[in-house]
Amino acid sequence: MASPDLHRFLFDGVPVRGALVRIAAGWREALERRAAVGAFPPPVRALLGEMTAAGVLMQSSIKFDGALVLQVHGDGPVKLAVAEVRSDLSFRATAQVTGPIAPDAGLAALVNVAGGGRCAITLDAADRPPGSLPYQGVVPLYGDRREPLAALSEVLEHYMLQSEQLDTRLVLAADDQVAAGLLLQRMPQADGADEMPIGGNENFNRIATLGASLTRDELLGLDADTLLRRLFWDEQLTRFAPRATRFACSCSRERVRRMLTGLGREEIESIIAERGEVEVGCDFCGLMYRYDAVDVADMFTPARDRPAAPPGLQ
Repeated sequence: MASPDLHRFLFDGVPVRGALVRIAAGWREALERRAAVGAFPPPVRALLGEMTAAGVLMQSSIKFDGALVLQVHGDGPVKLAVAEVRSDLSFRATAQVTGPIAPDAGLAALVNVAGGGRCAITLDAADRPPGSLPYQGVVPLYGDRREPLAALSEVLEHYMLQSEQLDTRLVLAADDQVAAGLLLQRMPQADGADEMPIGGNENFNRIATLGASLTRDELLGLDADTLLRRLFWDEQLTRFAPRATRFACSCSRERVRRMLTGLGREEIESIIAERGEVEVGCDFCGLMYRYDAVDVADMFTPARDRPAAPPGLQ
């Protein structure tokens, strides 16, 4: 059974909401599945863990049926890192690594070497009409003063400040055992009028300062109850029922088949001639899909020309 990893709460009498996520079993499964097609270096695994935790926190804070896709791409050895979280809090994550990674590489060294890094957040609704495009917001990996942002949490705080015009504090951490994060956000007034200047709410500033005191070791090592009690021992919290997260991949044999068909018959048949089969591994879950010459011939045979299936097999 999936564990209750996400804990959402309100501060009584104060217009501030929060969420804490600690993904353990699902995150370990994601890394184990990915190792089947090649494990990422530790700094990349940490980045993907932080992105996954952030994606869960952001997905849980909006009323949205569909996929939230968080992407970081740029000019470093990590060309692209992706975390996808669906409304049921299932997730998957992967990256494209094209160069050597230093053991202590941070965000700038991974994706923003020459200042070309970008962060994109896409909301792809489940009921999106055919032909319409999902919503996407993009921000560079630097702040208002054009200085590079050193951490993913800073990038996302900047993004949410621009997109929602609300004070936000985000703390993220990940290793090979846990992907975790804490989100604190000032809530808008109920009537929709919010004239409070950014950074001007003393209650939020006090709570954000408490949240910022959270250390990496505490976030990764403490259970939710202990962590919230230590951080906000002098605050009254209203906590909601916790929710579970889980690793899940949407890849399928039919989706891979459509991808191969799009490459064209000549290219696919050249692979068959050289290797005897086409083998494709899912970058997210490591599942291997194999197609032999008969499969390839069937891919490029129009349905009207295929022999009818024997009775009982239709």
